[in-house]
Amino acid sequence: MPSSIEIYNTPVKKNTKSDISNICILLILYMLQGVPMGFSSAIAIIIQNMHLSSYNDQAKFSFVSWPFSMKVLWAPLVDSLFIKQFGRRKSWLIPVQYSLGIFCIITGSYINEWLINATQPQINNLTCMFLILNFLAATQDIIVDGWALTMLKKENIQYSAMCNSAGQALGIFLSYILLIILISESFWNKWWRTVPLPGGIVTLQGYLYFWGTMFMIITTLVAIFKPEKDNCTKTDDLNIGMVKTYKLLYKIMQLSNIKKLVIILLTIGMSFSSVDATFTLKLIDGGVSKDEIAAIEFIIIGLNICLPFIVIKCISQGKPMNIVLKTMICRLITGIIVTIITYVTPYFIVQTGGLFIIYKVIMVMMYILHQSMIIVMVITILEFFASICDARIGGTNMTLLATVINLGATGSKTGALWLLDFLTFKQCSINPNKLCLYKNDTNVCNSTDETCHVFIDGFYIETFLCTIYGIIWYCAFKKSIITLQSKPIEEWHVAKL
Repeated sequence: MPSSIEIYNTPVKKNTKSDISNICILLILYMLQGVPMGFSSAIAIIIQNMHLSSYNDQAKFSFVSWPFSMKVLWAPLVDSLFIKQFGRRKSWLIPVQYSLGIFCIITGSYINEWLINATQPQINNLTCMFLILNFLAATQDIIVDGWALTMLKKENIQYSAMCNSAGQALGIFLSYILLIILISESFWNKWWRTVPLPGGIVTLQGYLYFWGTMFMIITTLVAIFKPEKDNCTKTDDLNIGMVKTYKLLYKIMQLSNIKKLVIILLTIGMSFSSVDATFTLKLIDGGVSKDEIAAIEFIIIGLNICLPFIVIKCISQGKPMNIVLKTMICRLITGIIVTIITYVTPYFIVQTGGLFIIYKVIMVMMYILHQSMIIVMVITILEFFASICDARIGGTNMTLLATVINLGATGSKTGALWLLDFLTFKQCSINPNKLCLYKNDTNVCNSTDETCHVFIDGFYIETFLCTIYGIIWYCAFKKSIITLQSKPIEEWHVAKL
């Protein structure tokens, strides 16, 4: 008699019609997950647009995304403890999403004091609150990742990656891009109002209240109307205890294939960290407004939502990592081009006529290409994760792999932001021999009617080093990646739970 793993991983023709309602539910749940992530991105843009903070402040605030890189620590707890009558996943999903709603409302109550009306953004308070929101969102990610593997029929399991990427993209759009447009005074006064008025059509506080309420409503509907039913093979090993789950996690990490994959996932992100972390922020420093950034993001959001559906159709059966390798080369080349665009932005942003239009077209096209490459790489890696994970411990298995790649990405981005100020050199405008290396030096410049201006921008140093690293990384790991994806499924699973 074949094992549950063999039954689960037997190739079966996809039949999306039989799972359309489940795919819609997963899209909604992943959308909710993207909302706190989008709010975090919006806050970072608002802070940068206020020109009242340094890249060190941005690095400190970037820690709000770290729960997605540490969630493996509590994934076994989520996977093993639950109320049987309520459901393995719903036992956690309902309280976690209610908590997200509550904390959105609490954050809304303080956001004006900490950011909107503050003379200086209260970075520590903002970081703590959004760290809590993203901790809850990361926990929801564990739950939904695990539920997706059992909610969908085995022939449709690869659509979990598509739901993850498309749903998150929609959530980020609603709480980041749309938010920036809705709260923008200049956008509505320029394009829609006949008489200029202060503020946008909504406030940041009101939008946080709105999403807090939406979390409550959607969670209640899921609790009442969505039964929890597993589509994977039932085994006695499915409901293992918490201690055994942690031991199992350790066993998974000892697998030879997993060790090699972990090294790959932890190190690949550094290849793109400089551009991914600072490209948008540098455009704002170069004179591009947050409204223009939001407008560009608005143009490409449809692509970001639809692209996962296209990619999942195009992925060769069992060969998603081939696309990752090809996409990596494209991302390295795109990174060089967007770095050049960043460099020329201060010049072209003040131009008029043909030059300005050409610059805008090129910038939008490269922005679209840059974001598209990120989406393609993410969706193919997630599809590979789904294909090698053991559905019996889906939450823990998927979370381990997702945690590793998130740790590599967020760690390298935070590091890139921290190093940016250290690699950037400034000098006084009148006395170029005097460098503004420390805060006191900046005060001396300001007290003598001089200003500190950048003469060596650390962004370009970082991008050069990251690109060289990426080329070396590609040559070193290409063969290992191709070999890993050809391994049989049994070599990715613990033989006995």
